Amino acid sequence: MADPTRVIDDLRAESDDLDRLVAGAGAEQWGRETPAAGWTVAHQIAHLAWTDRSALLAVTDPDGFRALVEKALTAPHTFVDEGAEEYARSAPADLLARWREGRAALEKALREAPAGARFPWYGPPMSAASMATARLMETWAHGLDVADAIGVMRPPTDRLRHVARLGVRTRDFAYATHGLTPPADPFRVELTGPGGEVWAYGPEDAAQRVTGPALDFCLLVTQRAHRADLALTADGPDADRWLDIAQAFAGPPGAGRPPKEGTR
Repeated sequence: MADPTRVIDDLRAESDDLDRLVAGAGAEQWGRETPAAGWTVAHQIAHLAWTDRSALLAVTDPDGFRALVEKALTAPHTFVDEGAEEYARSAPADLLARWREGRAALEKALREAPAGARFPWYGPPMSAASMATARLMETWAHGLDVADAIGVMRPPTDRLRHVARLGVRTRDFAYATHGLTPPADPFRVELTGPGGEVWAYGPEDAAQRVTGPALDFCLLVTQRAHRADLALTADGPDADRWLDIAQAFAGPPGAGRPPKEGTR
């Protein structure tokens, strides 16, 4: 993805959709628990604001970002939660303003980044397009938790194409973060988008494949739903193993969500 314009535009649209949802929420709704244990709606928005700040630092001040990474390494399992907790102490109006300002600054920095530039991150270095994709993935995933807490449904859009592509590209990362050797051969992944179109990745003649709804695949790789509750099919032992450990986000392996009652 040489030109990051489309994914940056889609990141803005995804953020604006979530913004409209929380902008009209009352104080009681900001304090509601979400499906992420211990996180309220405020924590979810705080996490997005905090991570946008980290991404902006990576794009505009790589040395400052590396110092942040060194700090994170001292507490890898609590660093992200601590950031969300700090920001979530703000009043909802202040937190919303902080998120808006941070994501606007990040968008500007990504649009103005030199072609071919790569920025440090918690995983491998990222291009502007990859950074925007990662931010869109998180905005969508945390937005699902917010919507669940507030009690609304957010219909899937074609913006999920970016999340699906990232989920495919992070296959080997998911194996590695679990201490496993990634398979030598690529998989074929065929996903049905919200409009009925098929999004295909990998060689057509691959020996192993994953098929199913794009929404379900995106829920899986962001660990917003348990595999048992999703209509995904794996052909081949390695592909089957991948669906148990898939993870599109950086950091240690996530705990994931438990299966719904009746599918345990």
